[in-house]
Order: sequence, then structure tokens, then C-alpha cells
Amino acid sequence: MSHVEIALIVFACVLGSALLGLYLRTILPGHHLSDESTGVLKLAVGLIATMAALVLGLLISSAKNSFDTVNGEVVQNAASIILLDRVLAKYGPETKEVRDLLKQRVGMSIQTLASRDPAQIAKLRGLEAIRRAESLPLKLEELTPHSDAQTQLRARAIQIAGEVLAARQLAMLQAVGSPPTPLLIFLALWLSIIFCAFGLFAPANATVIFGLLLGALSTAGAIFLILEMNTPLDGIITVSLEPMREALAMLGQ
Repeated sequence: MSHVEIALIVFACVLGSALLGLYLRTILPGHHLSDESTGVLKLAVGLIATMAALVLGLLISSAKNSFDTVNGEVVQNAASIILLDRVLAKYGPETKEVRDLLKQRVGMSIQTLASRDPAQIAKLRGLEAIRRAESLPLKLEELTPHSDAQTQLRARAIQIAGEVLAARQLAMLQAVGSPPTPLLIFLALWLSIIFCAFGLFAPANATVIFGLLLGALSTAGAIFLILEMNTPLDGIITVSLEPMREALAMLGQ
């Protein structure tokens, strides 16, 4: 199920609960809406609203941290790739094949990530993609140094390539996180109860209905943002690939 579909379901549940509250207000006996009854209900709804606000804030904070972490790893990876290319350039012309391979791999990764296709991006986490990424350090190990300087540069290049591979895998693993499904279900339930109470305590007029509509849109939008930021490599909200594109432009020079 896509993030848009989940957000629409939450919107429908929340708005439907609000309209249900407006309807219940018209059919409930008067003593059910007395000051004493509404006072108790408002206290209960206030407690539920506090729990919902805490969970919603926690989910947004967690999703933002996940998004920022992956974004930082993309920037770090781009810097490491540039550094690896410069180290190979200092090694000598023997590394031209490896540098060309590095540029090809980076270009393919950018093209796949830019597609924002979850199926294509999922392949980057597959065993075949990992083996392709591991071919670069293997190529570096095959180099034959002819001086102490080349020996040091080769060791440095292998170290950086290992760091790039580790950062790549870490970013891929962190980019597939998602909020626990039971937590989202309970959050949607709490929001529905709150909006039902809103409708129960308010008169049924155009202003109230419009306000409830905006509230339902806002809550559904918050859920959508949480889901999108938890998958920062695909979807509508994604990390910027500009650092990787700038790194690609510098490779081989």
C-alpha cells in the first residue's frame, strides 16, 4: 500500500469520525450533552489528545532524524568517492580502468536513485548489486605498486573504498525503515476519537465542517510526511542527489 493511500485512509477515518460526531449530536438525548457529561468527555479526550500529540511528535522526530542521517551519508559518500578518485589519480595511469569503473558505478547508482522507483532502488540492496560494489576493492587489490608511495596510496584507496561500500550499505538499510504498523493504527484510532468528540461538541454548520476538514487534512498530511521521510531514497520526498552528481562530474579529471 502506497503512502498516499495510507494518508487517504487516515483522512477518511478522521473526517468520517468528525461527521459521525456531528450526527450523534443531533440524535443524543439532551442529558448526554449536559455540562457534567461534556466535562468528563473533554477530560478523557484531552488525555487521548495528549497521547496522540506525543506519539505524533515522536514519529515526526524519528522520521526527520532518519531522513537527515541518510542525507548526511549521501554527502559523506560523495566526498569519499571524490577522495578515492584523487588518490587513484596520484597513484598513476595504471588506475585508469579502476577510475572508469568507479565513474560507471556512480553514474548507474545516480540513475537508479533518480528514477525514484521502489522496485529499482530495492535492487541496489540485492546481492547482485553488493557483488558489483565489491568488485571495486578487488580491482584495487590487484594493483601492483612499484614504489613505497604507490604502496601507501594503494592501501589508502582500499581503505576509502571499504568506507564507501560500508556507507552505501548503511544508507540502503536505513532508508527502508517505517513506523510500526500497530503504532500507526492506534494513532489513527486516537485521532478519530478526538475528531468525533470535536463533532459532538460543536454545532453542525459550514464553518465547523470546514474547520474539521482542514484538521483532517492536516493529520493525514502529517502521517504522509512521516511515511515519506522514513523512505528518503524513493517516493515524493527524497534526499538530494546533487552531491553525488557533483562528485560524478569531478571523477576522472
